[in-house]
Amino acid sequence: MNENATSLGHLAPQRRLRRLELTITRRLDGLLHGQHLGLLPGPGSEPAGSREYRPGEDEVRRMDWSVTARTTVPHVRTVDADRELTTWTLVDATPSMDFGTAELEKRELAVAAVAAVGFLTAGSGNRLGAHLLGDAGVRRFPARTGRYHLLSLLRTLLEVPRGRPATDSVPFAEAIDGLRRSAGRRGLAVVVSDFMDGLPDEGVAGAGGGPPDWERALRRLAARHQVLAVEVRDPRELELPDVGLITLVDPESGRRREVATGSRRLRDRYAAAAAAQRLAVARALRRAGATHLPLSTDRDWIADIVRHVHAQRRLARATRPTNGGAA
Repeated sequence: MNENATSLGHLAPQRRLRRLELTITRRLDGLLHGQHLGLLPGPGSEPAGSREYRPGEDEVRRMDWSVTARTTVPHVRTVDADRELTTWTLVDATPSMDFGTAELEKRELAVAAVAAVGFLTAGSGNRLGAHLLGDAGVRRFPARTGRYHLLSLLRTLLEVPRGRPATDSVPFAEAIDGLRRSAGRRGLAVVVSDFMDGLPDEGVAGAGGGPPDWERALRRLAARHQVLAVEVRDPRELELPDVGLITLVDPESGRRREVATGSRRLRDRYAAAAAAQRLAVARALRRAGATHLPLSTDRDWIADIVRHVHAQRRLARATRPTNGGAA
């Protein structure tokens, strides 16, 4: 893994910002041209024609009814990206994000993801706004242009106090609804979180439980905006090592529990439950209409973003009409 991408936690905030900027601009060279089509296929609102409807791939709300009526074949609208893009980010900075067993904590990886989004969507007239969900509620930052605004926002994210008890906590679903209300004009909405808040206590969604509390709010957000859901995870959330008797602490509630990790059966049950939980989150994001980008603290996150960008561009080319559309 690239050393620059893993040593951020050992640097002071200002040096971390500089390292982030250098790492992102060097390794994303060739993508940083304001081509926000790279993050999601075809975000925007300018009509670009129509193509035939593909069951299971296209959303019914994109139907082009006039072309469908004229041709008697279902068609969906295609759009080109707006010349000026407004990107809104919701960043989860609740205590569950203050965890990490690799070189980065989940909070630091979330900041890195916001930095990558900021630089990828930078361009003349493009604006970036943010909502920061912390233990004391939601802080809102208006959408503005420029590198200084982006660096100021990243510095604020890095300096969020850690380890404080929640004083005015806001449910994740409510925070998503707040982002939807603030983002008036159609654009790109990026939600960065571990998506652990609001998961059902009784069973796992898709495996005996109900949908997450935030799924409906995310679906409402996706009804108007292109939504990118960046899921931040750590390998120890997926499996337990055999390290004897340990004490686990819930960062949100402070509850403690002793766990005997020497039990193979317990470790297998933990891994199975964690895998089911992550699958439930992925399914909920897909049902809500969001594009899913998982990042892990033990992986080369920039390489994962690059792969995501290339995959989305291939998807955009594959779904773009070759004959100018049927309209």
